[in-house]
Amino acid sequence: MTQKNDTAIRPTRAENYPEWYQQVIRASDMAELSPVRGCMVIKPWGYALWENMVRALDDMFKATGVRNAYFPLFIPISFLEKEAEHVEGFAKECAVVTHHKLEKDENNRLVPAGKLNEPLIVRPTSETIIGDAFARWIKSYRDLPMLLNQWANVVRWEMRTRIFLRTSEFLWQEGHTVHATKQEAIDRTYMMLNVYKRMAEEYLAIPVITGEKSVAEKFPGAEITTCIEAMMQDKKALQAGTSHFLGQNFARASGIRFQSAMETEEYGWTTSWGVSTRMIGGLIMTHSDDNGIVLPPRVASAHVVLLPILKKKETNDSVMAYTQAIAGRLRQQNYHGTPLRVEIDDRNIGGTRNWDWIKKGVPLRVEIGPKDMDADSVFVSRRDRERKDRFSIQKDEFIGKITEILDEIQSGLYEKALCFLKENTRDIDDPDEFNAFFSPKNPEEPEIHGGFARSHWCGRAECEKAVKERLNVTIRCIPFDRKEQSGACIQCGEESQGRVVFAKAY
Repeated sequence: MTQKNDTAIRPTRAENYPEWYQQVIRASDMAELSPVRGCMVIKPWGYALWENMVRALDDMFKATGVRNAYFPLFIPISFLEKEAEHVEGFAKECAVVTHHKLEKDENNRLVPAGKLNEPLIVRPTSETIIGDAFARWIKSYRDLPMLLNQWANVVRWEMRTRIFLRTSEFLWQEGHTVHATKQEAIDRTYMMLNVYKRMAEEYLAIPVITGEKSVAEKFPGAEITTCIEAMMQDKKALQAGTSHFLGQNFARASGIRFQSAMETEEYGWTTSWGVSTRMIGGLIMTHSDDNGIVLPPRVASAHVVLLPILKKKETNDSVMAYTQAIAGRLRQQNYHGTPLRVEIDDRNIGGTRNWDWIKKGVPLRVEIGPKDMDADSVFVSRRDRERKDRFSIQKDEFIGKITEILDEIQSGLYEKALCFLKENTRDIDDPDEFNAFFSPKNPEEPEIHGGFARSHWCGRAECEKAVKERLNVTIRCIPFDRKEQSGACIQCGEESQGRVVFAKAY
């Protein structure tokens, strides 16, 4: 059923962007809130999307020599205490296990019993416990580089949560490597960031800016944090992935030492890098519209849904046989190395069925009725076009062109998002203009303001903090491609050596 203004989602993006986001997820049947505060249930349609992302990323990791492993969910509290900056950065987000069993009290209620000798932290990230393993496994330079990744869940006790973007428990991958030299570790840091950039742009169709985090925004315990930053449709930034050069901080804390080729004992140089289900939130906010999610074909839960029109008993069997034959031929085709993912929906529920798949974001909807069968054709709708923009095409021609059509949708989504990014990124040198850019005159129309401001910064933490406190704007990254040029800091007016990207962010 359509709603007022002929859109499936209300409120629309313009009316209430945060609530629109929640309604898109609900309408697409991607996920829902769980009974545990701040956690989510990822439903089959959403999990299929995650599986496709995992498959693509995992292949890219392995192509660089990385292997998968798994480490414990629980981390002794003493492990976090080994690296001071690390524990300070995560202390407020830790979930802590203090007991190992339950007993009934006098009111017949279950209460914790069996206090642990040492509390256990539910994994917020795994540098410390993986570092403990590395210290046991690595003895010689011949054991290096050590390149591992794990697919896991983590817990960070968030006070304000939003499905996919920020939840107390989420799914992610975390890569951890050890190297014999500083330069090897730095090279690996940038290598994995480029993997994330490729994933975002080539698979999720999300253009990103790559750069280095400021000291205030870097990962606790890292020497360098690099990132990919994307712009959502409300012009806020989303940190979509990070890759960290940890130096020897964690190696010293965990005792990761090796005998070098010169027979001297050295500490290893380490990295860590990760992306999470937050990327799904980024995909939703980059491409979706007021009718629901729009899925890029390379990661879509399904590429095409076939919708047989079943009205007359005497033709229903023939239409279904025709539909099944098309599905069989489509499933024999590969799209970028994977078989085409085909759904058939034979429910007889009228226009509601079509709207269900629009809201789910499937790239292609194909209606097949008796007239189409007689003409040996199909009736096709593309999710990247208006709902009523449909066309008839010969069945064989459609089957032969489907991968080409999917590529058109994929590239079109990327180009549209790239244009949006460029249109809403500005060089700003005047402090008053900077303030106005992030402070809409009409609070009811914030979408006409904001975006990414490339402005000068002197490099001092005091100025960064002042901008954040005044405007709720942070330095998203120091771009790798920025041109070193003199200018005046947007906050204090003192000399700057280049522009950084300022934005409001999730």
